[in-house]
Parts: sequence; C-alpha cells; structure tokens
Amino acid sequence: MRSKLIAEALGTFILVFAGTAAICANGSSNAVTLVGIALTFGLAVMAVIYALGNISGAHLNPAVTIGFALAKRFPLANVVPYVAAQLAGAFAASALVRFLFPDHPNLGSTLPTIPLLQTFVLEVVLTFILMFVILRVACGSKEQGLMAGIAVGGVIAIEVLAAGTLSGASMNPARSLAPAVVSGTFNPLWVYLTAPVVGAGLAVPVWHLLGGDGCDPRSPAAP
Repeated sequence: MRSKLIAEALGTFILVFAGTAAICANGSSNAVTLVGIALTFGLAVMAVIYALGNISGAHLNPAVTIGFALAKRFPLANVVPYVAAQLAGAFAASALVRFLFPDHPNLGSTLPTIPLLQTFVLEVVLTFILMFVILRVACGSKEQGLMAGIAVGGVIAIEVLAAGTLSGASMNPARSLAPAVVSGTFNPLWVYLTAPVVGAGLAVPVWHLLGGDGCDPRSPAAP
C-alpha cells in the first residue's frame, strides 16, 4: 500500500506542478497560450499513467478515486488514504509553484469567467466525460496501457481547450484546492470540490448501462 500512496502523491504532484506552473508562466509572458496549457495538463497525465499506472492506477484525482469506488472497482477502505496522498502531492506542488512564482496572485487556481451555476454544471459535465472514458479504458481500478494514457490525457487536453477559459476545466478537487489554499483564493472553491465528485458519480450508472468495461476476467488487474 505504501508504494501506491507514494505513486499517487508523486503523480498528483507532477500533474499540479506542470499544469499550474504553465498557467503562471503564461501569466508572465502569454507565450504558453491556452493550447500550451491544455497540452501540458494532458501530456502530464499521459506520462504519469505510463510511469505509475501499474503501481497505483494513477488516479491523481479524488473524484476519480471516488468514481472507481462507486463502480465497485476500488476498495472503499482505500479511498481516504488515496485522497490524502493526492492532496499531499498537490499541496507540495503548489508550495513549489509559490516559491518559483512568488508574485503570482493565484498560482494557477481555477477561476470561473461565467456564473457559478453554469460553472458547476460545466464542471459536472466535464468530469462526467472524463470519468466515463476512464471507466471504459481502464482495467479494474488501474489506468494503464497505451489506450488509457492516450485516451485520458487526450480527453483532459480537449476539455481544457474547450472550457479552460470558462470554468477553468478543473475536473479535480485536489488540483483546485491546493493552489487556492496556498494563494488564499477561496471564493468559488466549493464548486471545484463538489462538481467533479457529482460528475464522476453520474458516470458510473452510464458505464453500467453500457455493459461496463472490456477487461479480460483472467487479467490480474480485472476487478
């Protein structure tokens, strides 16, 4: 279990550090652009899935961990340790970003440009899509293999491109909580803590309706 928690903390650190550092760098020069930020998030997730997916599943996201548990593909007793590890990695990343960008006002926090109700609905939909794709391409509770890395990283990049300038395209409570707390940017935080969990939960019955995943039951990663 220790290696899984270390992998979750490290993977979430890589995701939050790479993505929010790209946002902060873009705020200084506008050279990264939305496309660059979207690719940074997507490629970071893809790389972590390839590197750590066979250890912890590379959830990197409390909503994803909760979604796997609701789908009965992840032990309920492991949810709290996984979420704690993800938060630890996210906070370590935001602390490093604060050191590197001491004058940045929000350290890449997710901030909406549309009303909060629309932001909530959009984050629910974005996380629903992400969780549904993950459930379909992952085997058991593990995001691993060629398809999972490309599919999950690609969905994240697409959703940041589509909604990054609207809701911030968080889809991940850990990714939003850490920079918000470290920078003191709390105003819309409740949206980003609740909407992804709702979206991930809604994806589970749809996944069931379409027959679950295509895991080989002989696979050691199968549920």
